[in-house]
Amino acid sequence: MAHIALDQFGRKPHQVARTFLLYCLLIGLGCLFAMPLVWLISTSLKSSEQVGAWPPIWIPYPPQWQNYAVAWTTGHVSLYFVNTAIITLLATIGQLITASMAAYGFARLRFPGREFLFAVLLATLMLPYVVTLIPTYILFKNLSWLNTFKPLIVPAYFGGGAFYIFLLRQFFKTLPTEIFEQATIDGASNYRIYYQILLPLSKPALSTVAIFGFMQHWNDFLAPLIYINSPEKFTLALGLRQFIQRTEVRYQEMMAMALMMTLPILLVFFFFQQYFIRGVVMTGIKG
Repeated sequence: MAHIALDQFGRKPHQVARTFLLYCLLIGLGCLFAMPLVWLISTSLKSSEQVGAWPPIWIPYPPQWQNYAVAWTTGHVSLYFVNTAIITLLATIGQLITASMAAYGFARLRFPGREFLFAVLLATLMLPYVVTLIPTYILFKNLSWLNTFKPLIVPAYFGGGAFYIFLLRQFFKTLPTEIFEQATIDGASNYRIYYQILLPLSKPALSTVAIFGFMQHWNDFLAPLIYINSPEKFTLALGLRQFIQRTEVRYQEMMAMALMMTLPILLVFFFFQQYFIRGVVMTGIKG
């Protein structure tokens, strides 16, 4: 038989070539998807002359760090940052609590109509947000909640969203049934099983929901636009829109403010990406 050369890992030449081409493709796609972020950072450090230069300047020299100071002060970033952080933190906590409780009920508790109710819950995923926009607006108006943070926070404490319930339910169903049966035999109530057994075992899935929820509320533009009127209560998304509409705004300062809004999301995903990936894989949600 002909001898086939192998590399130090015992792979055949065509396997090495295929792996090399795959990595080249992934690196190329990674660079392509990173270009908007690189351009955002580059433009935020340019002068007015460099912004409109052709061919485009990718590495500004000297970098104009004062663009960030101007955007921070004139764009009222500190005020909008605090407002957005309050809304995001409280709403994400509400989603984690109520979505995990609802998912525990659908995954581990037996009651009449459970499968039907879960099917109805999944059916709500097909309803666009704008379909329920007018009824919820009328509801919040009758409750005198307009121009407050309540419409942006309180709904998160009523189930947390059908997608998050589905995500957590899929994970809860993968946990060994014997753990819950043994706890029930030992006399543990459902609430004790939930917060002493279920939650500690569900950190990957809860981390995934937390990241999704953080990104959802941090980037939310439509809901604050509808319910918030006072500039002092604006979120970063509304503040950036107001900053862009100013006639004297410059592109480099606009990009600086946009980067300051995006940076927290990048940091959260960077530090928690291992939990995010593990949670998605363990819940069975695959692309």
